[in-house]
Amino acid sequence: MLKITEKLNNSARPSETLTLPYEKRQKSRLRVFLDNSQEVALMLERGSVLRHGELLKADKGLIIEVRAANEEVANICTKNNFLLTRASYHLGNRHVPLQIGEGWLRIQR
Repeated sequence: MLKITEKLNNSARPSETLTLPYEKRQKSRLRVFLDNSQEVALMLERGSVLRHGELLKADKGLIIEVRAANEEVANICTKNNFLLTRASYHLGNRHVPLQIGEGWLRIQR
């Protein structure tokens, strides 16, 4: 089994891709499968989140590009800034990951 051990800061040409939902892109120790069905062990520095487009380096010099999986989300829209702030506070207080924009919130279903 290949081991992914580091993130790359430079631009390199990836030879494989790894598509993961946000929940799994937050983990630093994980057994996953590349998009070509090859099993790999993700063993990165703790506390880092993988972002779409980042490059990883595995054993034997294999370069892997991270892709964010399509996920179902709920959009919450309002013109009332007080209600938007209140909803953001309550969701954040429960550690619900959310995206905030002008007049809207987005959360995972």
